[in-house]
Order: sequence, then structure tokens, then C-alpha cells
Amino acid sequence: MTEFSFACTGVRADRYAAGPTLVFRLRVAASGGSPVHALLLRCQIRIEPARRAYEAAEADALGDLFGERSRWGSTLQPVQFALVSLMVPGFTGETEIDLVVPCTYDMDVAATRYANALVAGEVPLLMLFSGTAFTGAAGFRVEPVPWDREATCRMPVEVWQEMIEQHFPGCGWLRLPRDTVDALLAFRSGRALPSWEATVQALLDAADAADAPDSPPPARAALSRIAASRVTERTAP
Repeated sequence: MTEFSFACTGVRADRYAAGPTLVFRLRVAASGGSPVHALLLRCQIRIEPARRAYEAAEADALGDLFGERSRWGSTLQPVQFALVSLMVPGFTGETEIDLVVPCTYDMDVAATRYANALVAGEVPLLMLFSGTAFTGAAGFRVEPVPWDREATCRMPVEVWQEMIEQHFPGCGWLRLPRDTVDALLAFRSGRALPSWEATVQALLDAADAADAPDSPPPARAALSRIAASRVTERTAP
């Protein structure tokens, strides 16, 4: 059986993609010197949040995902980031190839909310590989790629921020200024609102009652921040 090993040598934002996209550079090695005619890979990428430290502001922003910091010993569990397939062309010994991973800036997706909460440092990723290999010097044979093949990647937070900035400059998923998105997220979290629709409706209700003395102060504060924000126009990359 051919032994396969994997390593991630870098990651970058694809500035020419139609949507937010990360490109991971993979090094694939096969033991034994036998040619690999093709390699069909499945790659599961997950975030390993316990593998880094967090500033106070980051911990506050991650409260929705992991709860209070005092509970992180049990709640800081892996977060699914992506599941992608890749066809590796034939090679002998070792090769490098790009793994293209489409992303989203939907704040209801846990991986997006996690990455958006980070101010600096790295996003600790674990890449898990499996698949099928077609190998052999004469003819070919079919071999599985074991489920225990993996590689680590510490993606700089700046790469994620660059990717988002390319497609949503200064904005979030709803094309709102980033400060407004943060205010809306804090407002939604503080009231345990089930959806963005419920969040906007709560703010509209608060606006109707803004002149009433019993209007909730946090709602008025959130509305003031939103009213003071300015939409940022999209700029060319």
C-alpha cells in the first residue's frame, strides 16, 4: 500500500474569485516511488478553537458560540469550516496543488462568526483527508487514502480579513457598515433573538417607541449607532 502524507504550505485569498474564496497550497507525498496516476481527495477542514489564546474583546464576541469564558473548558469544541473535493493529477514522489475553498460571510454560519470575531493572530485549522488513489507502475491499482491522514494550518487572521474586504469592503453580509453589523449582532445576542428578521423588527419597534420614557435604553443606543453609520461603497480590488 502506498503511504500518503499531506502538508499545508500556505493560504491566500483569491482576489479574482467571484465570491469570497481561500486557496490552500497543499504538498502531497507518496511513498515507495511508484507513480500515482490520479488522486481523488475529500478534505474536511475544521477550526480547532482550543489551539489559540483570545483577547478580552475576542472572548466577548465569541460568547454566542462558546458561552462565558469560564465554561470554555467544555464548550471550546471544533467548528466545521468546509468540506471540499480535489482531483490531484498524476505524480511520482511529491507534488503541490491548490485546494480552492469557497467561503461565506453569512453571520449565521458558526465558522464565519468565529473568524469575524478575531482581531489578530491566526485561525487554527485542521485538514482531514480521505479518498481514493490510482497507482501502479504497470497498469494501475486502486487504493484508499486512510481516514487518519491530516495536516494543520494556522491561517493568519489578516488573510480572512483581506478576503472579506475584497468582496464586502467595510461591510457585512447585508451590505451594512461593519460597525452596524457588530451592533446588530450584540443587540440580537443580548435578547436571544432567533433571526435577523426578528432583530430588525425589534429595532423598528424600538424606533416607534423611541420617544416613550419606557423605551429600552439598549435599543435606543443601537438605533443611534445605526443612524450614525454610513454605508461604504464597494471599491475595486
